[in-house]
Amino acid sequence: MTEASTPATRAFRVAYDGREYAGFQRQPHATTVEGTLLRGLAEHGILDRGDGPTHATPPGYAAAGRTDAGVSAVAQTVAFAAPDWLTPRAFNGHLPGSVRVWAAADVPEGLHATHDATRRTYRYHLYAPARSDGGDRPHAVDDDRVRDALARLSGEHDFHNLTSDENGTVRDLTAGATRARDLLVVEVSADGFPRALVRRLVAAVRAVGRGAADPSLIDRLLASEPVPGELGVGPAPPEPLVLWDVSYEGVAFAVDPEAAESATVAFGERYRDARHAAAATGAIRDRIAEEN
Repeated sequence: MTEASTPATRAFRVAYDGREYAGFQRQPHATTVEGTLLRGLAEHGILDRGDGPTHATPPGYAAAGRTDAGVSAVAQTVAFAAPDWLTPRAFNGHLPGSVRVWAAADVPEGLHATHDATRRTYRYHLYAPARSDGGDRPHAVDDDRVRDALARLSGEHDFHNLTSDENGTVRDLTAGATRARDLLVVEVSADGFPRALVRRLVAAVRAVGRGAADPSLIDRLLASEPVPGELGVGPAPPEPLVLWDVSYEGVAFAVDPEAAESATVAFGERYRDARHAAAATGAIRDRIAEEN
C-alpha cells in the first residue's frame, strides 16, 4: 500500500454461497470466505505479502459476523482502509463466482464492522408445506402454530437454552415468518446473535409447527432454568440460512451496477446447477416410487 495518501475507510457488501466453505472466519487449514477475500486483496497488492493472506489484514479490517460452515450471505459486511480504486467490481477481479462484492459505502474512520453494527437480520428458508385440513404432507407445519411460537420468541429474552455460548445470551429479538409456496421464510433480527441461536430457534419452531412439540416448549426454552439434555434443541441444517442484512447508523450503501450484475449472473448459475441436481435426485425418487 502506498504512503502517498491515507486510504479512506470503506465498507463492502459481500454475498456468498456458503455451501462450499468451512464458515466465514479464516482458518489455517480450511477454505473459508474470509480467507478467500483476503487472498483476493493480496492478489490486488493491498496486503503485505510477507505475512501471507492467511495472517495479514488491511488496516482497520473487521467483518460484521462469523457465519458457520454452510451458511450463506447477501449482506455480509467488511470494512477497512481501502484505496480509492478498490470498487466492488474491482474487488471481484480476484474472487471466485461463489463470493461477490456488490455494494460499498465510504464510512467514518474508525468504524468497526463488528461492534458498530446496530442490527443484523437472518432469513432461514425452511422447507415446510402448509398443513391442510384434509391431511398431512411430509414436513408440513401448521402456520398458526409457527407464528405463535415466533411471537413468544420475540422481545427481550435470555436465550441461554438455545446457544452454547455462556455470555451475551440476552437479546432483544424480532421474529416472524412469511410463506412462499412450500417454503416458510423465517426472519430473525437482533443487535447480535450468540452461537447457532437462529438455527436452534428454527428447529424449535419447526418442532412446534409440526406438532412434534407442544407450544409450551418455547416458554420452557426461554425460562431461566437450564433445559436438560433430553429436552434440548439441536440446530437446524445450516444451508438454508442467509445473513440477510446488517445495518449501521448513518451508513447508506451504493450498489455498483456492474458488480451487482456479475453477482446476479454468478448466483443465477449456481441456482440453475442446484435445480439440475435436485431434478436428478427427484427423478430417482419418482422411479423407485413407481416400481414399489
